[in-house]
Amino acid sequence: MALTKKQKAELIDQGSERLKQNQTLVFAEFKGVTVEHFKSLRRELKSVGADIQVLKKRLLNVILKNAGVAFDPQTRKEQLGTIFAKGDLSSVAAIIHKFSKSLIKGKKGELTVLGAYNVLDKQLVDGNEFKVIATLPSREVLLAQIAMLLTMPVKKVLIALNERAKQTV
Repeated sequence: MALTKKQKAELIDQGSERLKQNQTLVFAEFKGVTVEHFKSLRRELKSVGADIQVLKKRLLNVILKNAGVAFDPQTRKEQLGTIFAKGDLSSVAAIIHKFSKSLIKGKKGELTVLGAYNVLDKQLVDGNEFKVIATLPSREVLLAQIAMLLTMPVKKVLIALNERAKQTV
């Protein structure tokens, strides 16, 4: 069913409004993904304040051009989903990457991240950078690793002093 000009204008307005309300956009190309799998992805994304929407590529292109985003969805062959996230990229990257890997592993379709856009910084991230961000440990794990790195030299010195004290007694 073809959309009327009025419906297209409404979709563009809604998309522009969603772009302003969210901090991160993730562009993903998908092929062979069932509705059930999309529902499971939506549930996971909703838990972190994000949602996926499939827009026509021309309409998405108009929304992005109006916002000054240098990403052209019309160059892609497959369907394109846009993930709108209220948080930063790291809040949704791991979920999307894990979902993509599970689809490929189960041979249930493909979801390929083409890139992401940070609305606040006006910065476009390509698919390779996205993958690096998605595979990083969580913030808490990174902080624990840093704390361990900072305390390790002190621990070693204390162990050495303790051994030295045992030898002198």
